Amino acid sequence: MILITAKAHPYLPETLVQRGLDVRYLPDISYAELEKMIHEVTGLVVTTRLRIDKPLLEKAERLQWIGRLGSGMELIDTDFAQQKGIHCVSSPEGNCQAVAEHALGTLLSLMNHIHASANELSRGIWKREENRGTGLKGKTVGIIGYGHTGSAFARLLSSFGVTVLAYDKYKHDFGEGYIHEANPEHIAKYADVVSFHLPLTEDTRHMAGLPFFESLEQKPWILNTSRGEVLDTDALIHALEHGMIRGAGLDVLENEKIQSFSDKEKAQFNFLVNHPAVILTPHIAGYSHESFYLMAKVLLEKLGF
Repeated sequence: MILITAKAHPYLPETLVQRGLDVRYLPDISYAELEKMIHEVTGLVVTTRLRIDKPLLEKAERLQWIGRLGSGMELIDTDFAQQKGIHCVSSPEGNCQAVAEHALGTLLSLMNHIHASANELSRGIWKREENRGTGLKGKTVGIIGYGHTGSAFARLLSSFGVTVLAYDKYKHDFGEGYIHEANPEHIAKYADVVSFHLPLTEDTRHMAGLPFFESLEQKPWILNTSRGEVLDTDALIHALEHGMIRGAGLDVLENEKIQSFSDKEKAQFNFLVNHPAVILTPHIAGYSHESFYLMAKVLLEKLGF
């Protein structure tokens, strides 16, 4: 039995059914419900909704593979899965372009006050001088994490006449033309924009904390379309309040279940959502119509279907 535990393009279940497989499409299944079924599952499709941990995998007697729609495997105990001979794949190639386009759109809106001035007009406020924009040409863009999404963002920037400083802990010798390999210190010193494209690991959790913001010399715009916990929300708010950065575009939050916000999280959210130099979006950067299909297509190809 193949179990799809998240919203997926119809191409995914339809293709699996055409291969003669028993497919169950349960995008709202809970962890407890999955736990009761996992012993009979041979293939599992997931996103970021459920944690596929060791206790669950211990009960997965027949599981042969886990397919992750999108990027980031932090909710899957891949080490234990591999010990059990379970093949794990993801499909970042399917949505990296969508993430890159979202990051670029957010950046251009921030630099040109598009969202802020539109919000003012909705309240009958007409300001021109105060909303004078800043051009991207000639700026230095720092990209932290140069995998599929980071490199896709860099490619989109090719026509803007920028210098890209890119850092990736696991990749080297990728610089070419306007793209230069850099370390975090170079990015902190020279970047007018810093964009995060990282998985969530122990190393990257709160990478953008207070020391990071204090190290920034150009008061850059900050973009995060990766994982919310890469960025320390308290530190970001401090940076905004003390003029360490010019603004922020966030597609992810440390806690994205807004109904479960603590009082502190509510205060943080209200500060950010009402700040004229901040754009918040609900984790939609890789969620375009095109990527919805492409993630399914890439996953099927990697699994041999």
